Formats: sequence, structure tokens, C-alpha cells
Amino acid sequence: MDLATLIGLVGAAVLVGASVMLGTSPEVFLNLTGLLLVVGGSLFVVLAKFSITQFKFALKAAARAFKFQLPSTQDSIDELVELAKVARREGMIALESREVSSPFLQQGLQMLADGFSADMIKEMMEKERLLTLERNEAGGQVFSALGEVSPAMGMIGTLVGLVQMLANMNDPSLIGPAMAVALLTTMYGAMIATMFANPIAEKLWVRMNQEAKMQELWIDALLAIKGDKNPRVLEQMLALYLPPERRVESNERKTASERG
Repeated sequence: MDLATLIGLVGAAVLVGASVMLGTSPEVFLNLTGLLLVVGGSLFVVLAKFSITQFKFALKAAARAFKFQLPSTQDSIDELVELAKVARREGMIALESREVSSPFLQQGLQMLADGFSADMIKEMMEKERLLTLERNEAGGQVFSALGEVSPAMGMIGTLVGLVQMLANMNDPSLIGPAMAVALLTTMYGAMIATMFANPIAEKLWVRMNQEAKMQELWIDALLAIKGDKNPRVLEQMLALYLPPERRVESNERKTASERG
């Protein structure tokens, strides 16, 4: 579970809700007409921009913003070095039964165990990486579009409410509801974009880049294992994926382990 996403979204909702409840009756901020116009209208406009498949995948991808968690780069390097040692000690076939942290890496190990050539492994794993990148990108695009559309639908609701208000100036009882639609739809659109759609879109972009980088690391490691590289050489090669300060920590940790 990604606590940062959960705490951020819930915290923003709690603060807005508290300001509403402390100021006046919460019922004042509930308007069914405005909600239908902004929420329903935004979803339909976004659906018009994408295919139904992309739209459905984006809804599933939203869960990734909360619960998807890649292993740390250092943990993944340690895992890959251990796999390289197993391959050298027991042969490639032994990798088939190893449990690893990712289905992507598991697929690569299966190809090593099946005796695929290095070129074939690279080609197929790169294709899988690009397809994963495209699927994740589609999810981010849908939520980015929702973040753009919802404020615009809020403005449309505002214009509808103002027109209704001006058309009924002779009936004071209709001015209040029309004005409520005009103001609340703007608020609904801003809340959907700022507190929901844009944060999830940004989180999905971050997740996409993190996963793409991790998959590059796994591909490099798989090819190195296929080439029977020494596990120590593999560890030094993969350490390039760590930030400079983490490389120093990794070297110090390895030196201490060797001395112990």
C-alpha cells in the first residue's frame, strides 16, 4: 500500500470536508443537478476521447496508485546477483523453479531455463517492456484528460446556472437554486481535477517510469546471466542504476559483509 497517495488524498478530502462542516450546513454543498452534470459529463467526455478498453483499463490502473509497489533497486540487485550465483552453480535450468519478485522477471528466467538465445531474450523482453509502458501510459492519459475536462464541465455548469438565473429574475424562488448550480459546479470540477484526477495521473506517470527503469535493469541482468558474467561483475554493472550516494553505501555494505 502506498501510504503517501492514501494520506494525501484522504487528508485533502478531510480538510475540505472540515471547512464545509465548520462553516455551515453540509447540505448546502450538495446539489444533485451539479453533480450529475460535472461527474457524469466529465466521464462521458473522457470516454469519447478514448476506447472503452482504454477507459476500463484506466479504472483498474487507478488501483496501482494505491497498492502497486516495486522492489527497491538495491533489493532487486541483491536478488539478481543471487540468481546469477544459482545459474553458475546449478545451471540455467535451476532458475525455472526460483520464485522472484516480478512476473516480468519470472518470464525472463523461464526463457533462460528454456535455452533461448540472448538476442531472442532481448527482443521479446524489450517488446514486453514497451507493451507494459503503453498500457500504463494509457491509464495516465485517461486521468490526465479527466483532470482537464472536469473544470471545463464545471464552467459549463456555471454558465447553465447563470442562464437559468437570468431567465427567472421575475421569480425569486428560482434564483437561489440556479445560483447554487452555477457556483457548486465550478467547485465540483475543481475538486475532481485537483483532489482526484491529477494526483492519480501524476502517480501513474511516476509508477510507469519506475517500472520501465526496473524492467531495463532486469533485462540487463538477464542478458548478463545468459552471458555467464561473474556475479561480482554483474553487481558492479547493476549498481549504475543506483543514485551515486547509494552506490557508496552499497560498496560499504558489501565490504563490511566480506570482512565479516
